[in-house]
Amino acid sequence: MILRLLNLIVIGALVLAAAYVYRIKFDSAAQAEKLAKLRGEVRHERDEIAALRAEWSQLDNPERIETLAKRYLKLKPIVPTQFDPLDRLPDRPPPPPEQEHVDARDPIGGMIDGLEEPTTTGSIPAPAPSSGTLPPANGAPYPISGAQYR
Repeated sequence: MILRLLNLIVIGALVLAAAYVYRIKFDSAAQAEKLAKLRGEVRHERDEIAALRAEWSQLDNPERIETLAKRYLKLKPIVPTQFDPLDRLPDRPPPPPEQEHVDARDPIGGMIDGLEEPTTTGSIPAPAPSSGTLPPANGAPYPISGAQYR
């Protein structure tokens, strides 16, 4: 009796193993089909990119652009009298004074340094005098003053 039960268990295990192998084979076939489809899509997209690059190189051809410019822009040729000689260039302007020079290098920093302390409005409570590091009782975050970031 035990031998018959053991045979039934082994046959059941073999059937389950065969079903599992079949499922794995079916999943791998589905994945192979998806892979083949994706490879085809990638090949198609690469062909499209190549066609667009060829079209771009044709549109970007300098001879074509020159022909279109002559046809539609009606530009006059450049003559040498349009340019001034280098000795007619204006002198370089003097550098700004030292205080303004700092602001010229960092205009945003100059604006921040010139800001006044923010005034407290009625929408938020005024910060209590700092007597310790405990947060406010109502669970609000620590007040932030602009002075510590300067």
